Amino acid sequence: MSKTLKKYFPIFVLPTLLAFTISFLIPFIMGIGLSFTEFRTVIDARWVGLSNYVRAFTADTKFIEALWFTARFAVVSVVLINLLAFPLALLLTRGIRGTNLFRTAFFMPNLIGGIVLGYIWQLIINGILIALFGVDITFSAKYGFWGLVVVLNWQMIGYMMIIYIAGIQNIPKELNEAAAIDGASRSQTIFKITIPMMMPSITICTFLTLTNSFKLFDQNLALTNGAPGDKTQMLALDIYKTFYGRVGWEGVGQAKAVVFFLLVAIIAFVQLRLTRTKEVES
Repeated sequence: MSKTLKKYFPIFVLPTLLAFTISFLIPFIMGIGLSFTEFRTVIDARWVGLSNYVRAFTADTKFIEALWFTARFAVVSVVLINLLAFPLALLLTRGIRGTNLFRTAFFMPNLIGGIVLGYIWQLIINGILIALFGVDITFSAKYGFWGLVVVLNWQMIGYMMIIYIAGIQNIPKELNEAAAIDGASRSQTIFKITIPMMMPSITICTFLTLTNSFKLFDQNLALTNGAPGDKTQMLALDIYKTFYGRVGWEGVGQAKAVVFFLLVAIIAFVQLRLTRTKEVES
């Protein structure tokens, strides 16, 4: 069997590897190269060195503002999503009636596209704000910030809940039974057994919420489009507007994209290293 797998392995891998190379790897390498050039199309690129990176941080203050806005948003979203998804997972593994119905209902928002989700919540939030204060979500950056937090939480809590449920169900029942025999309270069982044994699930959920928070684009575009005055503009939307909305700034937009990639990759790598050190063997 092993010899057969080795024999036909290249045949099965080649189509996927070819698609990955054409659709991702080559454009990615070209994108890094274009970040050091001034261009309108890929065939008229002119080398300018690091000037695009310098312009991204010095000639465009909105990029720094978008960076800090995204960082604040990511911290709040990661904490809230995981703090809400974990108790839901605990509740829906207690064997209560209608568990499967609740799991399905909480997971369904994750199936809705970001653009559609953004416009739906724009109508909801604007209706509430207009009724209470006579303003819409673009009146204040504070409204836009918390609106985006609500949208991402509503979309991702059910998804993270499913991962946490899988982690809880993977914990050996003997551990909980032994804790109950020893007289451990429910909170002691959660903090001393459940959470340590679920660290792989926590690692995955933290990674997904962190990267999705930084990469948020569709919901940002639909909900606020950066208004008011680009104060609710996140990094992905800022890069999009730089590249497609400012003539002569294509290279700067590409440089921002490279910085964005490196930033998310470094943060995700650090997070994975930190949470994986807490994992224990089941």
